[in-house]
Amino acid sequence: MKKIISIIGSLAVAGVIFFSGSFCYADNVPELEQRISASKLVIAEIMASPDQSIPEEMLAKCKAIAIYPNVLKAGFIFGGRFGKGVVLKRDMATGQWGPVAFSTIGGGSWGLQIGGSATDLILVIMNERGMEGLLSNNFTLGGDANVAAGPVGRQSQASTDLTLRAGIISYSRSRGLFAGIALDGAVLTQDNNSNSAYYGKSVTGRDILLNNSVTMQPSSQELANALNDYSGRWAKRVGTSK
Repeated sequence: MKKIISIIGSLAVAGVIFFSGSFCYADNVPELEQRISASKLVIAEIMASPDQSIPEEMLAKCKAIAIYPNVLKAGFIFGGRFGKGVVLKRDMATGQWGPVAFSTIGGGSWGLQIGGSATDLILVIMNERGMEGLLSNNFTLGGDANVAAGPVGRQSQASTDLTLRAGIISYSRSRGLFAGIALDGAVLTQDNNSNSAYYGKSVTGRDILLNNSVTMQPSSQELANALNDYSGRWAKRVGTSK
């Protein structure tokens, strides 16, 4: 029995290594454009339900947002989760959302588990510490920065206490349910190979999000426009310009 468990464990660990390694290779441009389209669909479907959406105030005050459509989780005793997504930064002066950078999320998990699932994951980055972590490689949620499950609903307030305690607010949707989720141990990595493939030159996530090294591409404009709309709703409601 111990030998069987050992073999299963070895296969699970091998799977973790294999899938993690696959993220080192860039997707081609059509695949990257599909990732952007899937991210727009995720945010649109979530924000379409005011009582279960990300609070508009939070989108109007955050530094950035990361969207990972279809994060896959699988396990039999051992397990792992893997996903590819996009990150956009909000200009604090204008309130407008900028060009996309590409990112991956992954990590192993331990516990008695069997089966698999696909989850849409959204991370709302609230402060500079969370932003710096997002731009580093192999950034561990819950280790390198605090991450908290976020409130839902249009009328929910993005409390100052929550913003100060957690640099990143997390949400997930699986099988139609949308709520905050604890993600301690998940690892975020810049997908710089995909960044370079998409923009046609060597650029990093930091170049894109902080250094204004690229211009908005047509295939990511709709996602940025959608985020401009959602974050602008709260500002209009309270009568501010951002």
